[in-house]
Amino acid sequence: MRRLLYGMNLSLDGYIAAPGDDLSWGGPSDELFQWWLDEERAISLLLYGRKLWETMSFYWPTGDQQPGATPAQIEFARNWRDTPKVVFSSTVDKVDWNTRLFTGDDAVAEITRLKAEDGGPMRVGGAALAGAAMRAGLIDEYEIVTHPVLVGGGTPFFTALDSWVNLNLVETRTFPGGVVLTRYETRR
Repeated sequence: MRRLLYGMNLSLDGYIAAPGDDLSWGGPSDELFQWWLDEERAISLLLYGRKLWETMSFYWPTGDQQPGATPAQIEFARNWRDTPKVVFSSTVDKVDWNTRLFTGDDAVAEITRLKAEDGGPMRVGGAALAGAAMRAGLIDEYEIVTHPVLVGGGTPFFTALDSWVNLNLVETRTFPGGVVLTRYETRR
């Protein structure tokens, strides 16, 4: 059975995007970017909701060709293109870059099916899709990268839950600029 991870950059007040889908507050240091690259290399399948797919597919298909791209950004772009992806959307028409589209009504059933397969870990991204997986109890690990900024609103990292989810802290780490990683596993 595969493990399902949910991790993103978030503000201290718990948002992955500020109002207007503004992500400018979360620019990573080189060290943090390298950490994300190392994490993504270990992922065998990326699961995206529509909004995060649109954000990622806007930049990363050619991220290695951008002027001033660092070696880590070049590798991230290549890894992103090569990693298999599933986009969960009823409004996206076409996907590319080693991606398939899931347009069905039951994303949780599809994530459950994918999780039951043999293979390496999967990462779910996007607040709505991750929220559905969270409510269904499918997430095995949370990687919370907290930036020292209050954005006052926007898209929350966590969703409303029907019951508590108990977690075990497995790692903490500090990055330049006061960014803090906390990694938790779901207690089963």
